[in-house]
Amino acid sequence: MCELCPHRCRIHVNGFGKCLARKGEEEKLIANNYGKVSSFCVDPVEKKPLYHYYPKTKIFSVGGIGCNMFCKHCQNYAISMSPAGRRRTTYESPEEIVAFCRKEKFDAIAFTYNEPIIWFEYIMDIMKEAPDLRCVLVSNGLICEEPLRELCKVTDAMNIDIKGFTEEFYMTVCGGHLADVMRSTEIVNQEGVHLELTYLVIPGYNDSEKEIEEFSSWVRDRLSPETPVHFSRFHPDFEMMDVPITPVETLLRCRDTAMECGLEYVYVGNVVADDSSDTYCPNCGALVIRRRGYSVEIVALNGDRCSQCRERMHIKR
Repeated sequence: MCELCPHRCRIHVNGFGKCLARKGEEEKLIANNYGKVSSFCVDPVEKKPLYHYYPKTKIFSVGGIGCNMFCKHCQNYAISMSPAGRRRTTYESPEEIVAFCRKEKFDAIAFTYNEPIIWFEYIMDIMKEAPDLRCVLVSNGLICEEPLRELCKVTDAMNIDIKGFTEEFYMTVCGGHLADVMRSTEIVNQEGVHLELTYLVIPGYNDSEKEIEEFSSWVRDRLSPETPVHFSRFHPDFEMMDVPITPVETLLRCRDTAMECGLEYVYVGNVVADDSSDTYCPNCGALVIRRRGYSVEIVALNGDRCSQCRERMHIKR
């Protein structure tokens, strides 16, 4: 039995778990995706998206293959739905990844593109090799408590996708349980890891006023009003090509609802819409960071304080 995520797959010899990364051999499980890299890039940190974590910096991003969710709208399905051996990858040892970061003078690495949780051993080995590197995970949050707490020890920041806020949506569209993701998100917050959330707004599926209110209230009450939330625009992909793109008006409504619920930092993603990606001081209302796509201008920020009123802001620099 694999105890990495709540699926707790029972894997037969020569069989794979649901994530397509754990393989059964005689009396043991193998991390069959270990070191198999499908993609890497140098990204703006805002692309993760992380708006309150070292804004206006670059981060080395690396991805593997496989996922432990099965989202019908997955935008990276070419790598997330592919088992090891069925897609071209290159093997990169932890030492090689670290050496590249040293050579190019990167001080942070993001595990992203597919689900990094199923790369657990690989991530832990890389961070053991270079504990001074800042580690970022872009994750669906579907992981058991024990390995999650281990990851939190080496992780500096995390963006977790909240796919929707009903159990029915998670079960029918994503193949997981909302309660598992909520628990993981709360653990990450308790562990003091910098946390931001992304909510992909899908028309007719997870965009009701009630659902957005319940999601926002949970963030406020169980995490923090300061937790940055990104409402992102859906576009048709994979098995949901018949679903229309999210109207800008819907995204702005979600943002308004979240702010009315008391959230202090709420953004709209995958679209340029007025000032909906800018950061304002929750105390005096001053514009602190201006964003247009991935163009970022720090307007009124002194360290982590608003330059106008000196209010300490939830921004890591």
